[in-house]
Amino acid sequence: MVATVPRARRSWAGWRFVGPFMAVFALVFLAPIAYSIYLSLFRTQLIGGTAFVGADNYLKALADPLFWSAFGNVAVFLVVQVPIMLFLALLVALAIDSGRLYGASFFRIAVFLPYAVPAVVATLMWAFMYGTRFGLVANLSDLLGVRLPDPLSADLILASLGNVVTWEFVGYNMLILYSALRVVNPSLYEAAEIDGAGQFRIIVAIKLPALRGALLIATIFSIIGSFQLFNEPAILKNLAPNAITSSFTPNYYAYTLSFAGQQYNYSATVAIVMGVITMIIAYAVQLRGMRKEV
Repeated sequence: MVATVPRARRSWAGWRFVGPFMAVFALVFLAPIAYSIYLSLFRTQLIGGTAFVGADNYLKALADPLFWSAFGNVAVFLVVQVPIMLFLALLVALAIDSGRLYGASFFRIAVFLPYAVPAVVATLMWAFMYGTRFGLVANLSDLLGVRLPDPLSADLILASLGNVVTWEFVGYNMLILYSALRVVNPSLYEAAEIDGAGQFRIIVAIKLPALRGALLIATIFSIIGSFQLFNEPAILKNLAPNAITSSFTPNYYAYTLSFAGQQYNYSATVAIVMGVITMIIAYAVQLRGMRKEV
């Protein structure tokens, strides 16, 4: 006679722990996305009211020159600003980790401190310095007796925005890279010094390979942040109305469509299209970075 083994009872303990998070996640993340997709499938017209249009809004967005102009701005911003910001963060992280920097703890906190400043406050502060009739640029113009270029002009506005964002997030990315450096086995440095390797060789052969994963994470975060650019141009809009248009960035364009143009359906479509593009680019960078690590 074969003895039967009692069937194990299913334990719901794990779901009780995960349940609250899943409920909040569904409420604040999945539900807004689902509602945005729902809105994007309709169009409100003066005659006929709200009607189901299927993918018409998406076809309109893909052929919208204002959307692609906004995307071009953030793409240029990404290509120029992100490498500069990550390079500065890398230099600071290496300098602090070297052990030869006097007051490294204070320097680390000082570099990270701008990240603690709200984006609105940081942008207003830099806007004051950018002013050609007041602030730092105006004072330097008076001091030198020359007319300095206007940082809020159409030709320099992207560089000015990049300066603000770099000032805000160098410390954040530095902390990611510095944390990765702190987990490197010190015995690797000792072995390299015994073999006669200098500091530059240690950086190239040990530290940079150890930073590969952290750099990938920082790059992905920076890509997402660049495509989400909104606060800085929205605040500087009043000071640079000729340089920052209502479609300067995709997020600002969606905001203008929704709150100024009352085009909620098309605004949701622009946001979804931009979200999908961001996800594809970030995922492609992640795959490429993982492939290099292998």
